[in-house]
Amino acid sequence: MTAMRWITLPLLCAALWLTGCASTRLVDSDVQSFSQLAGAPARPTYDFERLPSQQALGAQQSAVEAQARLALAKVGLHQNNAAPFYRVQAHARIDLQAYPDYWDGPGWGWGGWGGGRGFYGGLSMRFPPPTLYRREVGLILREAASGTVVYETRAVHEGVWTDNPAVFAAMFDAALNGFPTPPTGLRRIVLEIPR
Repeated sequence: MTAMRWITLPLLCAALWLTGCASTRLVDSDVQSFSQLAGAPARPTYDFERLPSQQALGAQQSAVEAQARLALAKVGLHQNNAAPFYRVQAHARIDLQAYPDYWDGPGWGWGGWGGGRGFYGGLSMRFPPPTLYRREVGLILREAASGTVVYETRAVHEGVWTDNPAVFAAMFDAALNGFPTPPTGLRRIVLEIPR
């Protein structure tokens, strides 16, 4: 009876932990920022500006800017098309690739779980490798009057999630972590988002 209790308790704890994790997930972004700002902007207004290549994207660029707008508002910057103090360029990109060396790891390929070459009993099942999404977002803030760049930041994330809006939103939040005086160097920012 005691042994059964010791087996059941860890299983119950594991089940509760997995249930709690099922409603959220983590987006880890590698962030690097460069700032010329000494503190919070006195005039925290901006308007978006687009490169010619971004103008050609139309609705796609508008969706990127919508995600950036939410993140900028969280750090106290507000869009004002009539009298912006800053011009903001926002970009987002995504590259698709298969997991590197997915079939070469232990437990896969012709070697079965024994490794090496040859066939070791049973069928060697080959499923398509999962798609790895490498996403990048970035923001550049310039003083509207002078064109001087005062803030530059970017965030990179690799993962298998396919819901771009939710992941990009978290990445823009990560990119603005520490605004207006972020730490120097590359850092990892982990944010929790709904599943």
